[in-house]
Amino acid sequence: MKCRFNGKCTGIFAAGVLFGTAGVKLLSSKDAKKFYTSCTAAVLRAKKCVMNTVNTLQENCEDIYEDAKSINEEREVSAEEYADTSETQTQDNFQKITE
Repeated sequence: MKCRFNGKCTGIFAAGVLFGTAGVKLLSSKDAKKFYTSCTAAVLRAKKCVMNTVNTLQENCEDIYEDAKSINEEREVSAEEYADTSETQTQDNFQKITE
Protein backbone atom coordinates (compact mmCIF):
# COMPACT_ATOMS: atom_id res chain seq x y z
CA MET A 1 0.00 0.00 0.00
CA LYS A 2 1.64 3.16 -1.16
CA CYS A 3 0.71 6.62 0.02
CA ARG A 4 1.16 9.12 -2.75
CA PHE A 5 0.75 12.83 -2.50
CA ASN A 6 -1.94 13.92 -4.92
CA GLY A 7 -1.88 17.70 -5.33
CA LYS A 8 -5.24 17.89 -7.11
CA CYS A 9 -7.18 16.07 -4.37
CA THR A 10 -5.38 17.96 -1.64
CA GLY A 11 -6.15 21.27 -3.34
CA ILE A 12 -9.83 20.38 -3.65
CA PHE A 13 -9.94 19.38 0.01
CA ALA A 14 -8.28 22.64 1.08
CA ALA A 15 -10.68 24.67 -1.06
CA GLY A 16 -13.61 22.83 0.53
CA VAL A 17 -12.35 23.57 4.04
CA LEU A 18 -11.77 27.23 3.14
CA PHE A 19 -15.20 27.53 1.50
CA GLY A 20 -16.85 25.84 4.51
CA THR A 21 -15.12 28.13 6.97
CA ALA A 22 -16.05 31.21 4.97
CA GLY A 23 -19.60 29.93 4.66
CA VAL A 24 -19.93 29.46 8.41
CA LYS A 25 -18.59 32.98 9.00
CA LEU A 26 -20.99 34.38 6.42
CA LEU A 27 -24.02 32.51 7.76
CA SER A 28 -23.33 33.57 11.35
CA SER A 29 -22.76 37.27 10.62
CA LYS A 30 -24.99 40.02 12.02
CA ASP A 31 -26.36 40.84 8.57
CA ALA A 32 -27.29 37.21 7.99
CA LYS A 33 -29.03 37.07 11.37
CA LYS A 34 -31.02 40.20 10.49
CA PHE A 35 -32.01 38.56 7.20
CA TYR A 36 -33.08 35.35 8.99
CA THR A 37 -35.09 37.39 11.49
CA SER A 38 -36.83 39.33 8.71
CA CYS A 39 -37.66 36.12 6.85
CA THR A 40 -39.01 34.51 10.00
CA ALA A 41 -41.15 37.57 10.73
CA ALA A 42 -42.54 37.46 7.18
CA VAL A 43 -43.40 33.77 7.57
CA LEU A 44 -45.18 34.49 10.85
CA ARG A 45 -47.19 37.29 9.22
CA ALA A 46 -48.12 34.99 6.34
CA LYS A 47 -49.16 32.30 8.81
CA LYS A 48 -51.39 34.77 10.65
CA CYS A 49 -53.02 35.85 7.38
CA VAL A 50 -53.62 32.26 6.32
CA MET A 51 -55.05 31.33 9.72
CA ASN A 52 -57.46 34.32 9.58
CA THR A 53 -58.63 33.16 6.16
CA VAL A 54 -59.03 29.58 7.39
CA ASN A 55 -61.06 30.73 10.41
CA THR A 56 -63.34 32.85 8.20
CA LEU A 57 -63.85 29.94 5.83
CA GLN A 58 -64.58 27.58 8.72
CA GLU A 59 -67.17 29.98 10.16
CA ASN A 60 -68.83 30.31 6.75
CA CYS A 61 -68.93 26.53 6.37
CA GLU A 62 -70.57 26.20 9.79
CA ASP A 63 -73.20 28.79 8.78
CA ILE A 64 -73.87 26.96 5.52
CA TYR A 65 -74.22 23.66 7.39
CA GLU A 66 -76.69 25.13 9.87
CA ASP A 67 -78.73 26.74 7.07
CA ALA A 68 -78.82 23.44 5.20
CA LYS A 69 -80.05 21.63 8.32
CA SER A 70 -82.83 24.18 8.84
CA ILE A 71 -83.89 23.90 5.16
CA ASN A 72 -84.11 20.11 5.49
CA GLU A 73 -86.12 20.41 8.70
CA GLU A 74 -88.56 22.80 6.99
CA ARG A 75 -88.92 20.40 4.07
CA GLU A 76 -89.62 17.50 6.41
CA VAL A 77 -92.36 19.51 8.14
CA SER A 78 -93.81 20.53 4.76
CA ALA A 79 -93.72 16.93 3.56
CA GLU A 80 -95.51 15.74 6.70
CA GLU A 81 -98.16 18.45 6.32
CA TYR A 82 -98.59 17.58 2.65
CA ALA A 83 -98.92 13.89 3.49
CA ASP A 84 -101.55 14.68 6.16
CA THR A 85 -103.47 16.97 3.79
CA SER A 86 -103.23 14.48 0.95
CA GLU A 87 -104.46 11.65 3.18
CA THR A 88 -107.40 13.77 4.38
CA GLN A 89 -108.33 14.73 0.80
CA THR A 90 -108.13 11.10 -0.29
CA GLN A 91 -110.45 10.07 2.53
CA ASP A 92 -112.88 12.90 1.66
CA ASN A 93 -112.84 11.93 -2.01
CA PHE A 94 -113.42 8.29 -1.12
CA GLN A 95 -116.38 9.22 1.06
CA LYS A 96 -117.89 11.31 -1.75
CA ILE A 97 -117.52 8.44 -4.19
CA THR A 98 -119.10 5.91 -1.85
CA GLU A 99 -122.08 8.12 -1.02
